[in-house]
Amino acid sequence: MTSLNALTAQDVMTRVVVTVAPDESPLMAWELMRRTGVHHIPVISAGRRLHGLLSTQDLTDSCTGTLADVSRRQVGDLVKSERTPRVRLDRPLDAVAETMLDSARDAVPVVDEHGRVVGVITAVDVLRAVAGRITSEPRHEPGDVHPALFRLQPVL
Repeated sequence: MTSLNALTAQDVMTRVVVTVAPDESPLMAWELMRRTGVHHIPVISAGRRLHGLLSTQDLTDSCTGTLADVSRRQVGDLVKSERTPRVRLDRPLDAVAETMLDSARDAVPVVDEHGRVVGVITAVDVLRAVAGRITSEPRHEPGDVHPALFRLQPVL
């Protein structure tokens, strides 16, 4: 087992990441999060550049106004205006935890040296590392980032 002090973001991050584009609908983001069982989804622009990190709370907070108002919104508009915290692959785990605490976030995107999203670290990932339960999954470089590959079509 690797020493806790030696762990980095790359060691503990979730590598398979489902993402949405800034121009996607909140309904699509909600459905993706529901189907994949996640509470945070990176909003990425062209070239896998981080636009922000959308949470279920952001989506819940956006459900105000008329149905027409809600249907015109885009997830890029829902991402909090403050700069989304992010960490690099080589960031030590204790520094990752500090970033999460300082930003009052329970998830943080992981980016490579070019600023591209390659993973996400959640509070559960940090706890898993502290408990010594890091899985020995194969390491994929730079990370498997999957944009939404389906569309929701209105039925009414």
